[in-house]
Amino acid sequence: MSELQEEIVFQENFDGALDSDWIWLRENPDCWRMRDGGLEIMVEPGVAATVRNALVRPAPDRSGGIFAIEVTIFNHSVPTQQYEQAGITWYQNGEPVFKEVKELVDGEVLVIPGGKPMPTESVRLRLVVDSESWEAQFRPEGAAGFSTAATGELPGAEMEQVSLQCYNGPPGEEHWIRFEDFRIVRIA
Repeated sequence: MSELQEEIVFQENFDGALDSDWIWLRENPDCWRMRDGGLEIMVEPGVAATVRNALVRPAPDRSGGIFAIEVTIFNHSVPTQQYEQAGITWYQNGEPVFKEVKELVDGEVLVIPGGKPMPTESVRLRLVVDSESWEAQFRPEGAAGFSTAATGELPGAEMEQVSLQCYNGPPGEEHWIRFEDFRIVRIA
C-alpha cells in the first residue's frame, strides 16, 4: 500500500471533550487525563483481555477504500516491565484481534508486529487497512517518512473498532503514555 492523496475522515486533538463516538473499556478515571493537546494514560498492569482505560471508537468501513489510523505516542517514563506497551488495537465484534504498539520485549523497545527497534521516546504509528489486509507502519521521532513493520490479512467482521490503549505496566509505579494527533485518513 503506497501513500496517495489523503482525506482526513476523523481527527482528535485531545484539546477538550472527547468526541462522542469514543467509549472507554474498563475506565479508571484516576489514571487518564487530557492536557496540553494530548491524552495521557497510566500504563496499568493487565493484558489485552483486561486492559484498563482502552479508548475505543468505530473503525472506518474498509469496504469503502484504504484507510490509515494514525497516532503519535510518547513515553513519559522509560518502559521497565516485560511487554509494557502502548499503541493501536484493532477490535472485531468486541474482541481485540491485532495490535500495532511500541513494546518492551526482552529489554528492547520494539514496534510490534515486526519487531522493529524503536530507540526514540516518541513514534508516529500508522495502521493502514483495506478490505482484505493491514500494514503496520511507523515513523520514529525525527524521521522523514514511514517504514513498514509488518503486513497481514484482515478478514471482514460485522463490527470493527480501533482503540488507543496501553497495558502490562509495572505494579506500584506510575508510567504515563501520551497520545497525540489521532487521525483516520482515507488514502484511496
